[in-house]
Amino acid sequence: MATTQNPVGDLIREWRTRRRMSQLDLAMEAEISQRHLSFMESGRSAPSRDMVLHLAEQLSIPLRQRNQLLLAAGYAPSFGERPLDHPSLAPAMDAVRMVLKGHEPYPAIAVDRHWNLIEGNAALAPMLAGVEDASLLAPPVNVLRLSLHPKGVARNIVNLHEWRSHLIERLKHQNDIAGDPVLKALETELLGYPDGPRTGRPMQADPLSIAHPLKLRTGDAVLTFISTITVFGTPLDVTLSELAIESFFPADEETAARLRALAQQ
Repeated sequence: MATTQNPVGDLIREWRTRRRMSQLDLAMEAEISQRHLSFMESGRSAPSRDMVLHLAEQLSIPLRQRNQLLLAAGYAPSFGERPLDHPSLAPAMDAVRMVLKGHEPYPAIAVDRHWNLIEGNAALAPMLAGVEDASLLAPPVNVLRLSLHPKGVARNIVNLHEWRSHLIERLKHQNDIAGDPVLKALETELLGYPDGPRTGRPMQADPLSIAHPLKLRTGDAVLTFISTITVFGTPLDVTLSELAIESFFPADEETAARLRALAQQ
């Protein structure tokens, strides 16, 4: 975080470090001189509002943090932050529900920036059938906690160590970008669960696999999934920019057939 009398310069340097960009790299991407960028970082020159937004774009800074950068530079935030039930977000939420419904009979969920469940489709039910601790399903449902808690979905995940490593790596990457204390606390909590990885070491991938699968035991069957993440491509609202849909696809015909059968019951 900024600690000097030039908070905007500190934040630009911080984001350069996160993105592993030198001052020259950023200057070239932004099509400005390195001298000009150096003056902004040192406080010898104050960036205009347009320049702040331009640098934020080159650094791929999330909208929430772009607002913080604007405030540090003395400007009003550019991006609104509305609740999900705000009328202006209705078209986007309708689109989310269409994606979730259209993905059936396969599971799909929508989550916010803290991995709290916003909505899930009907195909999610079989994945939750073995949850032992009902409090994990009480709103707000954190899907990472629900997935990895020993009394949650974790007890039915066949490849728990690999899947847990995959989720924690994703969370660590998100934390590296956002620096969110809520996410950091969640990461610490997940790392403390029994029989899980204690470090962020990447797991060794199976050279024959195309993606990290989720293998979930349901009754006498094991369902195998691969997943995709969908986000809005050109959001101008902070809340909308932080919404993500995770869709689970069958990784084999047995899983597909089982899910189709469950949907007909």
